[in-house]
Amino acid sequence: MVTKSEPVNGASKPVAANPNSPFGSFSGFRFDVKLKTKQQLLLIRVSTLTMIYLLAFITRLFSVLRYESMIHEFDPYFNYRTTLFLTRNGFVEFWNWFDSESWYPLGRIIGGTLYPGLMLTAALIHKILHFLSFYVHIREVCVLTAPFFASNTTLVAYFFGKEIWDSGAGLVAAALIAICPGYISRSVAGSYDNEGVAIFALLLTFYLFVKAVKTGSLAWAVGAAFGYFYMVSAWGGYVFIINLLPLYVLVLLVTGRYSMRLYVAYNCMYVLGLLLAMQIRFVGFQHVQSGEHMAAMGVFFLMQVFYFLDWVKYLLNDTKLFQAFLRIGVTSAVVVGAVALGVGTASGYISPWTGRFYSLLDPTYAKDHIPIIASVSEHQPTAWSSFMFDFHILLFLFPAGLYFCFKRLQDATIFIVMYGLTSMYFAGVMVRLILVATPAVCLISAIAVSATIKNLTTLLRTKTRVAQSVSNKAASGNKASSKGSLDQSQPFGKNGAIALLFGAFYLLSKFATHCTWVTSEAYSSPSIVLAARGAHGNRVIFDDYREAYFWLCQNTPPDAKVMSWWDYGYQITAMGNRTVIVDNNTWNNTHIATVGRAMSSYEDEAYEIMRSLDVDYVLVVFGGVTGYSSDDINKFLWMVRIGGSVFPVIKEPDYLVNGEYRVDKGAAPKMLNCLMYKLSYYRFGELMTEYGKPPGYDRARGVEIGNKDIKLEYLEEAFTTSNWIVRIYKVKPPKNRL
Repeated sequence: MVTKSEPVNGASKPVAANPNSPFGSFSGFRFDVKLKTKQQLLLIRVSTLTMIYLLAFITRLFSVLRYESMIHEFDPYFNYRTTLFLTRNGFVEFWNWFDSESWYPLGRIIGGTLYPGLMLTAALIHKILHFLSFYVHIREVCVLTAPFFASNTTLVAYFFGKEIWDSGAGLVAAALIAICPGYISRSVAGSYDNEGVAIFALLLTFYLFVKAVKTGSLAWAVGAAFGYFYMVSAWGGYVFIINLLPLYVLVLLVTGRYSMRLYVAYNCMYVLGLLLAMQIRFVGFQHVQSGEHMAAMGVFFLMQVFYFLDWVKYLLNDTKLFQAFLRIGVTSAVVVGAVALGVGTASGYISPWTGRFYSLLDPTYAKDHIPIIASVSEHQPTAWSSFMFDFHILLFLFPAGLYFCFKRLQDATIFIVMYGLTSMYFAGVMVRLILVATPAVCLISAIAVSATIKNLTTLLRTKTRVAQSVSNKAASGNKASSKGSLDQSQPFGKNGAIALLFGAFYLLSKFATHCTWVTSEAYSSPSIVLAARGAHGNRVIFDDYREAYFWLCQNTPPDAKVMSWWDYGYQITAMGNRTVIVDNNTWNNTHIATVGRAMSSYEDEAYEIMRSLDVDYVLVVFGGVTGYSSDDINKFLWMVRIGGSVFPVIKEPDYLVNGEYRVDKGAAPKMLNCLMYKLSYYRFGELMTEYGKPPGYDRARGVEIGNKDIKLEYLEEAFTTSNWIVRIYKVKPPKNRL
């Protein structure tokens, strides 16, 4: 019988060959792969990270599984429409596209008024897929872009956590950010918004910059500059980066951590990043002309001063003389910088901060000065319930992680502490910015989890070794008294560590359960398709939005102009394929205020405004039948405030009764007869909406309306959806015309 020879290093054992096998003597050969400890750890990390990567993608697909592949919310419809134009017509046409179907009669220059990073990313993915013979529609690419980049963000979070702490913290950070609701809210399938790729770009930029500061490598600094360029191209939140990084560098300078590594990292990142960012038309020269970017420029010049002082110190070689020169040099630099900033601001070369920037520093600023910003729900201050909803146990792990970071203060941990504290402040000012704070919260919480579990397991191993040592000594009859004293201290320490470990894993499991529920129930419901529970617990779908937009597309002239509140502009243009007066871009406050004035005026006054804007149809959203609370009646006071900010004839107290907003019989006379009230409640007084309630009972506000006998003189009802959520009215031509 033939056997194989003895293998080298015991890689395999001799196995008898099967003479009847078609493979001859190789049929029984077996490999025994033996990995070293480091290789085993690497395999475990790669396998875990792969599962986390897939988990981050899969957990964001609830909306596709429960509904269908569709775009969510409002802004994503503009992004989808422009991406579709880009894939069909090419980059040059897209970059020079004048969109005449929005902001009638003003129009919009697309290339100069948007951040193109998201559209270019989706178009590139679509092109790569077609090159690989995967022929998918661009809509499917747009729907899945955010989940794909969320998975990529987990990889960046791993390397970032590994950089600031260790690989264990990196894995935990990747797992936390994969399922954290604060990030999922803007990255579910169908959420085709700028933030879907921007958070990946933001975290990548921070990681590369921290790596550049740590190593002093020019390559990492260049990578950080390109990461920043991608962030600038994708989202206006890049302002957070360009202010946090100089603040971080300033802290390092003040704390005596200046080094050539820091000099190389910041100078390369700032100069190259500035030049690249200027290529985005919507940004242009803001980096050298906007007050929001002056901190970065100031720190850049301060770095040159530090480098110059370091060179002078080397030349003088005299401590007292250098101290005198240092005082003079720093004072002169501060004075020159302050004078230059003052002259630039006074001359108008440096533009002042924008209203959105002011609203971050002063939460009451927008409400008092820019009502159109304050009217957006995601711009409101954050309630504690929102923090608990989006972070859960991370709210308690976050302070613990800060504690561990302060115990090991290094350049990297100083950055993550600053990122965490500043982003949490801004998240408290504006609910939308929970998204920016989420990566920092996950990273710092991961440090707390990793350090705690590592300390507890180390304690367990130490206790076990001590117990074994004492047991051996006791068996040999040596040091019996020592045995007694150690045995008394061990059960509590060991059992306590085990209990804490089980407690930690229990809390993390409850966090995973909470994240799954929030993702599936709260953040995976597209706003364009509404869902509710029927009387018997069955699921009821309200598809009125798409029903109304389809009717617009099929039953109105192609050149028809539609007036609605700005919330629905993008959807009307993208799905109804009709020209709108205003949309979600909100760049022209006067134009939006004109629409607000029309909605809050009497019908005859509103008719004159609509005729001046060539309006053919008016669209309103009404939730009185279904109980849908996010309708135009509940938004109406913001129309009054925005209209009144430009046209003083519109006064909010005229629509209130003793400061109270009402729609019943006790409502203000102007409220009961304004255009918005008439269009929402036309024919509603005849409708029975709920058993045991009178006709005209508004289920969204829980009252019987005050004006049931509504007559329209200048408009006529054109279409009302099956659940009365969207109502469309046609503007009648003047009486002397057909």
